Amino acid sequence: MKKCFTLLEIIIVIFLITLITGAIGYSMKGTLDKGKVFRTEQAIEQLKDLFLMCVAEGESPDDIIRDPESILKKYALAKNPKKIIEDGWGEKFQIAYLKRQKEFAITSDNLTKYNSKRKQQPQDTVDDE
Repeated sequence: MKKCFTLLEIIIVIFLITLITGAIGYSMKGTLDKGKVFRTEQAIEQLKDLFLMCVAEGESPDDIIRDPESILKKYALAKNPKKIIEDGWGEKFQIAYLKRQKEFAITSDNLTKYNSKRKQQPQDTVDDE
């Protein structure tokens, strides 16, 4: 005897697969964003150190700000200079030099947006009863 699936059974299976996939995708979005934030924060710290090393070698901060990729290539300080000057979302960092503090200020618009969006969301609270 041959067993066949009805159209209704196939539609139910497709619906369940879609529902499960959607739930997994939704929960992974937060994880992916956290990964981008982590990569961006780590890149900022690394770039600050690398740029200060370039200044110590005699490079002008203005030259570093103007073309950071070529400076990193020149000193061979990064494995992939083009990638390290981008945040986790693939956008280039904004780089400035603070003369008084003698340090670089490196920012990411995407990181700023992400952090401000997180601050606006209500935090889950747990009552300790």
